[in-house]
Amino acid sequence: MRRQAGVLVSSRLGLFSNPAIAPLPKLFLQEQNTITKMKIEELPDSFSESVKVSDPPNSSEQIPGPDLLTQAINHAASKAPPNQDGTRPELPPAMAEMRNKSTQEILDDLNKSPLFMTDLEENDDLEALKALAYEGTPEEVAAGFKERGNECFKMRDWANAKEFYKKGIEVLLLEVRKRQRKEGEEKDAEEVQREIGILEACLVNRAACHLELKNYRACTLDCGSALRINGRNVKAFYRSSKALLALGKITEADDACARGLVIDPENAALKGVARDIIKKNEEVMARRKRELEREQRKRLEEVTLKTALKARGIKTRKTAQPPEMEDARIELVPDPVDPTSTLSFPTVLLYPLHLESDFIKAFNETEPLGHHLSYILPLPWDKEGLYTPTGVECYMETMTGGLIKVGRKVSLLKVLTSGNIEVIDEVVKIFVVPKAKADDWVQEFKKKKASDKASG
Repeated sequence: MRRQAGVLVSSRLGLFSNPAIAPLPKLFLQEQNTITKMKIEELPDSFSESVKVSDPPNSSEQIPGPDLLTQAINHAASKAPPNQDGTRPELPPAMAEMRNKSTQEILDDLNKSPLFMTDLEENDDLEALKALAYEGTPEEVAAGFKERGNECFKMRDWANAKEFYKKGIEVLLLEVRKRQRKEGEEKDAEEVQREIGILEACLVNRAACHLELKNYRACTLDCGSALRINGRNVKAFYRSSKALLALGKITEADDACARGLVIDPENAALKGVARDIIKKNEEVMARRKRELEREQRKRLEEVTLKTALKARGIKTRKTAQPPEMEDARIELVPDPVDPTSTLSFPTVLLYPLHLESDFIKAFNETEPLGHHLSYILPLPWDKEGLYTPTGVECYMETMTGGLIKVGRKVSLLKVLTSGNIEVIDEVVKIFVVPKAKADDWVQEFKKKKASDKASG
């Protein structure tokens, strides 16, 4: 379409036939060659007045005469062959206007023409050139774009259809702005109404393209513009309700759909959207109900767990930076909301002499430590065979910084409730050391705690 428009512009401006424009470059070349070959003393009489310069003695200043471009244009008139009646033909209008002007004035005038512009500026000639790209009145041009858009839409070419509708909208909006500025001749009411009708159709059709392309926000904007033109446009209500539903705005979609059904209660498309809205709303409500139930159960589990810990006298504390344990946590099993369930604790077995550890995700309060040692020990990295179920001593740190020995046959619940033990960040920590090195490690542990306390 751009190639056709270019041909149209060229033919309408007469670029290939206008004598005022086409001969101009050739004229410049001829006159430049003529001036180059001529000697100053051989200038013809017609140049005498135009190039005469007063050069008084003892004067360093000179008054500049006409430049070469002006001389060439003026000389063209004097060299033109006489007609049969003895008169000389007049210069073409475009060149006649340039006669006796300086080069800068000529270039300034040329720059105002869209054909020779070197700088973009707002001028009437440029706007006229733009207008010539489309043949016909704004109504006819916009209607043509609408029809091309309809053809693309039928072929499911949503992107190109959208662009054609866009151009139709732009043509009509430009016409509206001109009327608002009160430019041009007044139009009759019928023509204006036809233009508004085409604008409304282009907006609604472009909204349909946006809907197919999943540009839901743009779809609602076009529908809103169409409804400002015609508040009873059922297609605009239908497409906006579809787009709003896709955006998850159920309340807004329901409102748009209901307004459309008030206008056309038997509209099958709107009824279909209404069913989709009801279904979507049911899904959302069901999801919200599940989320609410999940939140309520979570709060109930937290309250039940806190009650169970308090009832057993188990002390807990959280630090500012708890360790990452994924889904491992203190919980009641098998039912987190049943107070009669037993407690389960994430537990870390620390081997301080070798800087190693093992993690037990669920250490039930009824189980003794020996139960877990039986399947954890011996350790794969223990080359000396120091760590065996019966060859180790186990300790837990107290709240005051001391140690308490943990028997292999004693349940975890009894250990947590019998001494000054605190579960920090929901993790039970148990130190495991070989019996042969237990006393030395205990002494070293106490010295380190005392040193930390003194320095703190």
